[in-house]
Amino acid sequence: MKILVLGGGGREHAMAWRLHQSPSVSRVFVAPGNPGCARVAECVPIDSPTPVGYLEAARRCGADLVVSGPEAPLVDGVADLFEKQGIAFFGPSQAAARLEGSKIFAKQFMQRAGIPTARFVDTYSFDEARAALDQFTYPVVAKADGLAAGKGVVICGDRRAAEQTLAEMFAGRLVGSAGARVVLEEYLEGEEVSFIGISDGERIVSLEPSQDHKRIFDNDQGPNTGGMGAYSDSRILKPGERDFIEREIMQRTIDCMRAEGAPFRGFLYAGLMMTARGPMVLEYNVRLGDPETQALLHRMEGDFAALIAGAAAGRVDPGAMRFRPEPSVCVVIAAAGYPGKPRTGDPITGIEEAERRGAVVFHAGTRLEDGRLVTAGGRVLGVTHSGATLAEAIANAYRACEAIHFEGMQYRRDIGRKGLARWTA
Repeated sequence: MKILVLGGGGREHAMAWRLHQSPSVSRVFVAPGNPGCARVAECVPIDSPTPVGYLEAARRCGADLVVSGPEAPLVDGVADLFEKQGIAFFGPSQAAARLEGSKIFAKQFMQRAGIPTARFVDTYSFDEARAALDQFTYPVVAKADGLAAGKGVVICGDRRAAEQTLAEMFAGRLVGSAGARVVLEEYLEGEEVSFIGISDGERIVSLEPSQDHKRIFDNDQGPNTGGMGAYSDSRILKPGERDFIEREIMQRTIDCMRAEGAPFRGFLYAGLMMTARGPMVLEYNVRLGDPETQALLHRMEGDFAALIAGAAAGRVDPGAMRFRPEPSVCVVIAAAGYPGKPRTGDPITGIEEAERRGAVVFHAGTRLEDGRLVTAGGRVLGVTHSGATLAEAIANAYRACEAIHFEGMQYRRDIGRKGLARWTA
């Protein structure tokens, strides 16, 4: 089959890379893609990153199946448009995509469905939010209701910081229109886990657990980013924890969305906090995570395309998927200035040497300029490697990172360290 991936970042490069290895796939397309995608797929230009723009791209390449990498097209209703046009699409409807498109919808859904989550208050004005602060102790979490590219969550240490954050959100200065409504939420203690499943609308098949690293600096310091690295290791969750998450969070979400008239077909991501009270949902995403995808698909074996094609057709086949036991680590190399305004146009060298050292280097923010590869975004590359142990996977990934250079590059040096500390304690 011919398959089209929507998007052009590191996640989409990883998806195209894995789909390229699928026996059931004859050609892979990515719209619009990036220079890394072009090594394993055909990049398709788009007039605009809208449902209509993506539909035109799918028609030009004659895709048999389309899958979205980013969330924005899903929230905009791309799946509904493709369904009307009779083109197979894997991803949730606009109604189901509200799980990510609106934090307020997601929290209210979790409350209705009995999904374990933090206590919250949804607010619609600065005055309302400021008054609601009286219901919380500190730190407190402020979440913009709409899509904010992973930057709409702020942990506020005291009342002054909370009021300043709320003022910035409601004024549109922090995350634009995404902050027109805000969720206030109790702060949860614990360790975060990313848990992703593939659903056909009735059943859900789990991928392996992974852990993202959101803050820009080591030891979870500095502002939030879209993700500075991730690792995947089966030991992140104990068997009992995994069983609970699959039953009481993932399958319950699918069952309740179907019961509410918005069946969920696609990648369902639950961002979890492993608390003393058990796993609790921080947020939903309605697509694969970035950079979790890079680590997960590096471990995955089997026919990825057959897996998502079966789910798109209404019958997910867990037999199409298997994972190698070796952990994988993805280290994100970011541009100078990120997560603020990144500097672009810096020449990149050393990718070939990193790959000679065994890594797969996924492109996120790159472009070709006069035949040279240069930076073109905040998160530039995702250097991904595995090893027989987590310690070996980490060492391999960082050895590959050392081969790469561009002016102002920055990356965390502690991706996966929490896992090492947990299992060597």
